[in-house]
Amino acid sequence: MRCRSLAALSAAALMALVPVGAGAAVSPGTGVIGTWVNPKGSVKVQTGGCGDKLCGWVVWANPQATADAHEAGVDKLIGVALLQDYRATGPGRWQGRVYVPDLGKTYYSTIRQLDANSLKISGCILGGWICKSQTWQRG
Repeated sequence: MRCRSLAALSAAALMALVPVGAGAAVSPGTGVIGTWVNPKGSVKVQTGGCGDKLCGWVVWANPQATADAHEAGVDKLIGVALLQDYRATGPGRWQGRVYVPDLGKTYYSTIRQLDANSLKISGCILGGWICKSQTWQRG
C-alpha cells in the first residue's frame, strides 16, 4: 500500500512540465497543464497553476486507490492536491512537494519532463538523498 501511495503522490507531481521560467505564472499555453496518469493507471491528476506555482489535483481514482487513501484517513481522494507548490528550476524541471494520501505525509519532490507525454516524478526524504521515482503519462 505504501508503494501505491508514493506512486499516487508522485503521479500528482507528474504535472506536465514544460519549461516555464522560475517564478513565472503557469498558463495554459505552456504544456504544463494537463491530465497525468500514474504507472498503475490507478490515479489521474490534473495539473494547473496555483498562484505562480504548479499544482496537481486528483480528478479520478480507482476503487483500490480510494480505499488505500481512506484507510489512511483521507475521506475523499478526488480533489486532493497531490502536487503542491512546484516551481521551475530549469528547462523541464520542477521542485515542490508531493502529498501521499495513503501515508498521510508530504515529501520533497522533483519533476522532470522526459518528453511531451511523460514525466518522472520523485518523492524524497533526507533532503533529497533517498528518492523513489515513477514515470507518469499524459492521460
